[in-house]
Amino acid sequence: MNTSQLPQTRAQRIDHIIKQRQPLAQGIQRVENHLAQLSSALGELERYRQRLEVSFGESEMQDKLNTVHLSYLLRQLQVESEHLNSLQKRFSRPTLNIGVVGLMGQGKSTLLKTLSGLSDNEIPALEGGACTAVRSTIKNYQGESLANKNPEEKTVQFNGVGSSLYGIQEQMVLPKPNPSVHVEVTLHSESSFLNEVIYPYYDELGLTEKPYSLEEFANQVFPEQGVAGASHEEMYKRLCFDYHQHLSQYRSLIRSGNPRSLKIKPEAITDYVTQKRDGTQQNNLTTFKHLAVKEVNIICPFQNPDVGKIALVDVPGLGDSKLGDETLMLETLGNEVDVVLFIKRPDPQRYQWQRLDTQLYDQAAQALNDLEKRSFMILNYSRRTENLRACQRLKQNIDTIQVVQTEIADCSDPDDANRVFNQVLDYLTVNIQDLDKRYASRCQSNLQHLHQQIQQALEKSAQALGYNSGESRQFRRLFEQLSQELIQGLLELRNQLKEQCEAIDPDFQVAVQSALKNCQTDKGIPETDQEIISRSCEFEFKESYQAIYRVYIRELRIHLSRHFLQVDKGLRLSIDKVKSLVTEVLVNQGKLGELTSTRGAEFLKDMADLLAQRGNQLELGFRTLWEFEFSYGSVLLHLIRQQLDQILQSDIDLSLAEVVGILPDPSNASDVLRNLEKLHEQAVASCQETLNSWLTAPSQARYYMVQEFIDLVIYARDMKREWEIFLSDEDIRAKVWLEFKELENRKQDQQNWRQAVAKVVTINQASAIIFISDL
Repeated sequence: MNTSQLPQTRAQRIDHIIKQRQPLAQGIQRVENHLAQLSSALGELERYRQRLEVSFGESEMQDKLNTVHLSYLLRQLQVESEHLNSLQKRFSRPTLNIGVVGLMGQGKSTLLKTLSGLSDNEIPALEGGACTAVRSTIKNYQGESLANKNPEEKTVQFNGVGSSLYGIQEQMVLPKPNPSVHVEVTLHSESSFLNEVIYPYYDELGLTEKPYSLEEFANQVFPEQGVAGASHEEMYKRLCFDYHQHLSQYRSLIRSGNPRSLKIKPEAITDYVTQKRDGTQQNNLTTFKHLAVKEVNIICPFQNPDVGKIALVDVPGLGDSKLGDETLMLETLGNEVDVVLFIKRPDPQRYQWQRLDTQLYDQAAQALNDLEKRSFMILNYSRRTENLRACQRLKQNIDTIQVVQTEIADCSDPDDANRVFNQVLDYLTVNIQDLDKRYASRCQSNLQHLHQQIQQALEKSAQALGYNSGESRQFRRLFEQLSQELIQGLLELRNQLKEQCEAIDPDFQVAVQSALKNCQTDKGIPETDQEIISRSCEFEFKESYQAIYRVYIRELRIHLSRHFLQVDKGLRLSIDKVKSLVTEVLVNQGKLGELTSTRGAEFLKDMADLLAQRGNQLELGFRTLWEFEFSYGSVLLHLIRQQLDQILQSDIDLSLAEVVGILPDPSNASDVLRNLEKLHEQAVASCQETLNSWLTAPSQARYYMVQEFIDLVIYARDMKREWEIFLSDEDIRAKVWLEFKELENRKQDQQNWRQAVAKVVTINQASAIIFISDL
């Protein structure tokens, strides 16, 4: 609609637009937070996908994971988040901003001074080269003088661009001196100076040793010839001579922490924004404060009182080799500007649209949406240079640059400049809401499309790791193979033991020989007559040698019996060995080794306990084998004692000489010693004969115990079914077969993957990305 149809003044209309933006900015902030959460969850899912892709190796599942393209979606999320961030910053501003863009020397500063009423003191414009070196934002303030309310200082609402970007407070304390113009300079912190000013030079020039502090930057040594190429050489000189060589001239302005703000007098602005050079061949800098400045914000009453909450954003001129100008322009246009004024002053002799003009427009189009509906071209007419014909010709031939309107105006003439400015303001008040809605709608549509892409990717992701449908067949194949190998292993062991049934058990034989040897070396009888005589003194009756003889016989029987007890170790060792042989078959052919870390007889016990916990009938076979004993006490003790008792009777009637085997009644110590030696020899020989007849018994016992085990765990009714039930348990089979261990790991991966996908699905709700409800 036309301005004549507006029921309000332009200033009121602009104020209304700004107020309408605030709730939208809050909604966008909510969506930004949601996208950050979604990006975090999706990034976690992508990192998990990459880990799984490596762990699966060459497999069908890896191929499926390769089809899930989450990294692309993450990049798109980042792009849309950046767009939203720009939109949120634009809508949260307390002003409508007009950017003034142009190559250096085209009249930007002149137009800004004419529209704002500022002078060369605040907006310097010098001949030759780029003058303003930092971004400046000029905000209109109409009303009571800012300094009248307090003779010392006044707190006002700070409507400047950048107040939300760099953590600057939204209020500023203005100095007393000038009641109409108030200035705030934002200085770089050490971190922002290195990251935003110095490091881009290192990146562009290929310098690798980046300084991590101002001190390190100050101490670096730069060779005179550092790079090749004219443009890079100029940048290298800027880094070395402007920033590095003159660091001491501006270093005091840069501090650690966050960028800080200074309130300065208007007449001091030029000290912070102007770059002056000496005009020599080296073109050395003579001013240095601007090197530490991040941005400048100026508040003043514009010449036109019906401007309202408007700000003019001055972007430094391009083309002077100051690295970062283009980046700064793109950032400014994307975040800080609603409408762009392109300024061009045609040469009166050589006038045509140049490549730099179209490049500048293309760069601006990268940052500002709908640039053709948000930009004006002002052809700066200069009476001094008489370039009117050039302006008219360029206006006719502007087809390649799409703008709302092209105007010829003398930027130094207040009437001419304000005429064009009023056209821009009228267009802005009428069209900005539709442009905002178009921009916001496009962002929201992009988000909705991205939401659908993510949803599709999540659906595909959920199916990427399907369960193995051949799991049952795989178990059956592996179980049958294990059954055959286990039975074969046990039968081979049984047959081997059967062949050894009549063989002397070496462990038992060693134990018997050791016992017999001990009987010979440690007889348990007196060594001399005198030892017997000394002990006979304990007896006070005439038959004392007969009495001491009986005592010695009893002691000899006990002594020899103790020697034969060690035979039990040989028997136990023999049985334990066969239990270990069975365990080896169960571990190797039966693949049960991972079920317990113990081996030998303890392995059988642990297996019996494990089977008992599951109520499996295999327990009987394992426990029977574990508990099987073939001991001296249960098998041989009574036989040895029988031989010893027959020969070494301590209570016999020694006067019955006719009894076979009974030695004559001893009448002196020599008789006692001689009789004891003969009894010892007879007893040991008798026991040796008995034990030798049992040397093959352990071999027979081993065979029968293994045969019993095989019957109980293989041939007994339903034992194959019991084995199948036991081995089909997920925990058991994962320890028995590597294939199922990997399968269980895959199942866990599948479960974790589905949970991670579900988490993203929960976050990726369509309602969470809506900030405009009437689309």
